[in-house]
Amino acid sequence: MKEIVLKTNTQKSVIYCGSGAFEKYAHTEGDLFVVTDSNVYSLYSGLIEKTFSGAAVKVIRAGEKSKNSRTLFSILQAMASAGLKRGGTVVAFGGGVVGDIAGLAASLYMRGTHLVQIPTTLLSQVDSSVGGKTAIDFKKVKNLIGTFYQPEKVIVDPMFLKTLPDREINCGLGEIIKYGALDKEIYKKLQNADDLKNFEFLENVTADCIQHKANVVLIDEHDLNGTRKTLNLGHTTGHAFELYYGKKSHGEYVLIGTFYELYIAKKLGLCEENYAQTLINMITAVIGTIPVYGDVRKAAAYAVYDKKNDGGQISVIAPKCVGESVEIKLSIQDYLSYIEECNGFLKGKYENS
Repeated sequence: MKEIVLKTNTQKSVIYCGSGAFEKYAHTEGDLFVVTDSNVYSLYSGLIEKTFSGAAVKVIRAGEKSKNSRTLFSILQAMASAGLKRGGTVVAFGGGVVGDIAGLAASLYMRGTHLVQIPTTLLSQVDSSVGGKTAIDFKKVKNLIGTFYQPEKVIVDPMFLKTLPDREINCGLGEIIKYGALDKEIYKKLQNADDLKNFEFLENVTADCIQHKANVVLIDEHDLNGTRKTLNLGHTTGHAFELYYGKKSHGEYVLIGTFYELYIAKKLGLCEENYAQTLINMITAVIGTIPVYGDVRKAAAYAVYDKKNDGGQISVIAPKCVGESVEIKLSIQDYLSYIEECNGFLKGKYENS
């Protein structure tokens, strides 16, 4: 088991990562309020009731569609009805949606309660539960309303991965490959792995990804100096496609977005060809064929809402070389043209194969 400490100007977070972390560290004293979703509760209701005996439990509908203002206020209302005090603790027990919305509720209720994150999906374990970003989607824009609010404790136990469908593992691998493009040591581990879905490998690499993110957040907690922006590699196009097309998971769209943004980086001479191909091999090993889309310009146009954008330009964080990324700023028209060109490249490739 690995213990990672992230001490920012606002809060000290301790991340317990490894087998047995839940049993050893989940017991939290005091006034508790647990937020989970319907899928997680159906699997772990007994564990929740045993571990957090007497705590009020709010179960929200599973899925991204619950990450909205209506669900947020239903949580806040339930917290008030339960008589939760400012000194109480919100326990976010679930995947990324639960972590984001429960974290936001904790930051708002009485101007801030204690917060513990217990991520149950690979994506939330490897990325979203750490770093303090909380949010809901609003006006069809992902994470438009949110706060920076660090959890006091994050408990990352691989035992929860055993109940995940293969698609959820793929989703988490999307973020893991992103970290591989940012960190040369993680990249080496991905290259040398016999099986990316092996649980022992996932447990090990999850801790590495968390450590990388903690190092970034320590430098740029509130996303102000550009360091934290690197964590959005693949996300500009990934988020746009996710908003427009839906159906696939967030992590799968991150991988698709990385492929498209690799294409842009290569066209501009900013990414080494051999390195790019290695990343593409990793991407396709997880999700298979990169899809060809209809209405791709309409989908890519959603990138104008991305928070990284500046001065009317689209900001893309793309891989450059092993352990390094590059920010590419493009006019909206240039960005849309590159996305359309990449989509055409894929279509031609498949038609000729």
